[in-house]
Amino acid sequence: MDNFEGGYVRLLKPIITINTLILGMVSTPLVAQQSTLNMTEGVTGISNTVYNLHMTILYICIAIAVIVFGIMFWSLYQHRKSKGAVAAKFHESTTVEIIWTAIPIVILIGMAIPSTQALILMEDTTEADITIQITGSQWKWHYRYFDHDLEFYSRLTTSQAEINNEIEKQPHYLQEVDNPLVLPINKKVRFLITADDVIHSWWVPAFAVKKDANPGFINEAWTKIDTPGTYRGQCAELCGKDHGFMPIVVTALEPEAFDDWLAQAQVTAKQQLQAEQQSLTQTMDMPTMMSLGEDVYNRTCLACHQASGQGIPGAFPALKNSPVALGNVNKHIDIVLHGVSGTAMASFAKQLTKKELAAVITYERNAWGNNTGDIVQPSQIDAALTGNNQ
Repeated sequence: MDNFEGGYVRLLKPIITINTLILGMVSTPLVAQQSTLNMTEGVTGISNTVYNLHMTILYICIAIAVIVFGIMFWSLYQHRKSKGAVAAKFHESTTVEIIWTAIPIVILIGMAIPSTQALILMEDTTEADITIQITGSQWKWHYRYFDHDLEFYSRLTTSQAEINNEIEKQPHYLQEVDNPLVLPINKKVRFLITADDVIHSWWVPAFAVKKDANPGFINEAWTKIDTPGTYRGQCAELCGKDHGFMPIVVTALEPEAFDDWLAQAQVTAKQQLQAEQQSLTQTMDMPTMMSLGEDVYNRTCLACHQASGQGIPGAFPALKNSPVALGNVNKHIDIVLHGVSGTAMASFAKQLTKKELAAVITYERNAWGNNTGDIVQPSQIDAALTGNNQ
């Protein structure tokens, strides 16, 4: 019997030691803040509120676990048969039942009050200084600044060579974009979040903002950033084959720097619009359109249709020797401009300039041995968009 008792104690010692170590780690604020397994404190008031709520409930759960398992282990050891313990014989106790029902209710109410306050605060999008519409597309984000006449797409810029392990991966692999969302600090920013194809989810951990982007619906969220810097997130909804290639990058600037950026971005957008209007009167040659078209194709089409133009069997159709690329040019233009309903082929009418649209269609009709000789001009794209094509 002594051997049994000694073995029993030896069995409990590692369990108690492990529990003690875990309790010491998670109950120390400094360790909890530094751990990569824990939530981030973030750079907004809301994210700090969420973090503190998380830590409070974590401590409550730890305390409950210590008390419950402590009593259980003590009972197992103290009332063991070898010590001559005899099980009590009683049928029920109204007092005990009331106590073990009342205590969890009190604990849950204690958790519910701060949780409800945090949720109400997270949903309060009133009195915003800036409103931005966020639209998810396969697989990019579109940002529109209300009242500032500015909008742009934000796409992944990680090279295909990195993705294919052909070159060394950069520090921000799959977390870098061509046009980050730029926001001012110390200003309340309201987000109107939607999608134009499938369900996406706009998630930036440092802001404690994670909101689904649903086609046909608009969800609201907000943030107020305390610290300048670059913050990264990603689509948190399984939105299709390239779900992992849809990052979010936000650059937070001082209000004065943001105003300067906004003014310059508006000037650049006007210049691009003027250049596009000029392109409608120009006739482009084949080398120019093929060079530009290849660049556009590699940025927007390659992931689905592949560098070889052979697509992915069963998922994305080939363009090499395809009826689309070799067939009627107006039908080809219509597909690129408006997409194909019920498929992953999105509309690119608003994603690319008319010159870029003309160039990529020209490239698809003449690359990989297609050699149709067709040169699509920006004016043809304009005619298709205005309904004047013949």
